[in-house]
Amino acid sequence: MPYIDGFAIPVPHANRDAYLAAARAFADILREYGALQVVETWGDDIKPGDVTDFRRAVAAADDETVVFSWIVWPSRAERDAANARIMADPRMAEMEMAFDGKRLIMGGFEVIFEAGAWPAAA
Repeated sequence: MPYIDGFAIPVPHANRDAYLAAARAFADILREYGALQVVETWGDDIKPGDVTDFRRAVAAADDETVVFSWIVWPSRAERDAANARIMADPRMAEMEMAFDGKRLIMGGFEVIFEAGAWPAAA
C-alpha cells in the first residue's frame, strides 16, 4: 500500500496565486524524487466544529483559508529516503513560502484501506 504525507496549511486569500505557483514547483521536485501524486486543495466549505475544526487547528485568521494537501509515495521507506534528498536540493532554498510555516500541520500516514480511484483527467 502507498504511504501518504498529509498537510493542513493556513494561507492568506491574497496569496492564493503565489501559493499555487510554489506548490507546482514543489510538486515537480517531489515527483522527481519519487512521489506518485501531489494534491493541493483550497478550502471553500470549512464548517466550524463544536470542539475543533480545520480553521482552529491551524489558527487561520479571517483573511486566510485552509489548504488541505497530500503527497502519495510508493512506501514510507521511499518517502523517508526522498525527504533527505529533497531537503538537500538547492531549489528548496529558493522557494518562498506564501504562508506561516509555524502553523502548518503535517503527518505521515499508513494507508489501511482505500476504495475507488480518481476519475481520468479531462
